[in-house]
Amino acid sequence: MHTLAVLALDKVVPFDLSTPIEVFTRTRLPDGRPAYRVRVCGTGPVDAGAFTLHPHHGLEALAEADTIVVPGRTDLTPVPGEVLDALRRAAAHGTRIASICSGAFTLAATGLLDGLRATTHWLAAAELAARHPAVRVDPDVLYVDNGQFLTSAGAAAGLDLCLHLIRRDHGSAVAADAARLSVMPLEREGGQAQFIVHDLPPAPRGSELEPLLRWLEDNCARELTLDDVAAEAGTSTRTLNRRFREQTGTTPLQWLLRARVRRAQHLLETTDHPVDRIAAQVGFGSPTAFRDRFKRVAGTSPHAYRAAFREVAKSC
Repeated sequence: MHTLAVLALDKVVPFDLSTPIEVFTRTRLPDGRPAYRVRVCGTGPVDAGAFTLHPHHGLEALAEADTIVVPGRTDLTPVPGEVLDALRRAAAHGTRIASICSGAFTLAATGLLDGLRATTHWLAAAELAARHPAVRVDPDVLYVDNGQFLTSAGAAAGLDLCLHLIRRDHGSAVAADAARLSVMPLEREGGQAQFIVHDLPPAPRGSELEPLLRWLEDNCARELTLDDVAAEAGTSTRTLNRRFREQTGTTPLQWLLRARVRRAQHLLETTDHPVDRIAAQVGFGSPTAFRDRFKRVAGTSPHAYRAAFREVAKSC
């Protein structure tokens, strides 16, 4: 079982602390087994503002973790040297370390982010860049995945990062289940170019568009025009476009293209079908058009996506 340690330091942001605990504790493999063993680690009683918490584990647990999550802090005073040393030792042994929000300041203080792209809450991005000029701070993305070291922006972006880690570890099906438990889309657009899966914009529950969206997903491999979709909805194309904009924030054809890419991602993960065949299976008129759309939506090529995710999906 994958062991995940959440580092609790004084002035920890309660939301940032609870997010990985909640998400990873509730994640289940297809056979029902827990996907993660979650431990909260610290150096003693932790002042979390509205309350005090007592971690069950000390810093020694960081050495036993496969992944360490560093939540943000409301106080950006220097982190104790023993904490930084423990993180460096874990990194030297290959442990994956991810920060949420201002947790990037703690991770940057170890020197592990030097020369790498990183992000944090947009309000703190300039300060992070000023304190750690060797870090390439990007304030415009939800999270950055450098492989061993990951950073995310504030609040909800921490959820995005957790779901991304689950997807890396256990594939899209397990991550999708975790997303549903958190009432979150599997991924949101945010500028991150490394293997993001953008979820389909949903209609509000009970919306008149719900049956149409299900129909679009079931028929996304067909050659559908806007007139076809409007006919299925029993309305004019003008009314259809307006309702889609109001309820999903996008157009029917853009939604359909996104659905095709999502279907293609599933096929890339679970089959040996050549990319050109998958392009036809999901309704693209040409492999070139498929590759171009896939890269724009997923941030990478179909071949690179398959190489990154197929094995973890099969292992589940």
